[in-house]
Amino acid sequence: MYSDPKECIYCTKHDSRDAIMMHICDLSVSKAYLFKEQTYHGRCLVAYNKHVNDLNELSDEERNAFMADVAKVTRAMQKLFNPEKINYGAFSDKLSHLHFHLAPKYVDGPDYGGTFRMNPGEVYLKEDEYQEMIQALRKEILG
Repeated sequence: MYSDPKECIYCTKHDSRDAIMMHICDLSVSKAYLFKEQTYHGRCLVAYNKHVNDLNELSDEERNAFMADVAKVTRAMQKLFNPEKINYGAFSDKLSHLHFHLAPKYVDGPDYGGTFRMNPGEVYLKEDEYQEMIQALRKEILG
């Protein structure tokens, strides 16, 4: 199912996107976001700038640029939050816009050794805590 770019939460200003995530920064071919739900401390998302359905629709150059953006974000997450592993999820079943969920996993943390849950609704931070994380991520990602 292909979604309409005019209704896409990544292509337009969208209240439902802003309700669940906060913009960190623009990258070479994508945008990075911090999830408000922080069961997986440091969870982020990287969305491709153009409305494409799948990674296989990109040229090699576009794919490499997108994956470089994803790697920049995960390197920052690794340095700042020191998870044991970062899980990558690219589902897009109902919203056909290329994006990767980046969920840090910690040995004694939720769902370690299993699949991360999309929105457990368990951990929310104070506004200043989100802003601290965003500033640290932005500094680390952009240099």
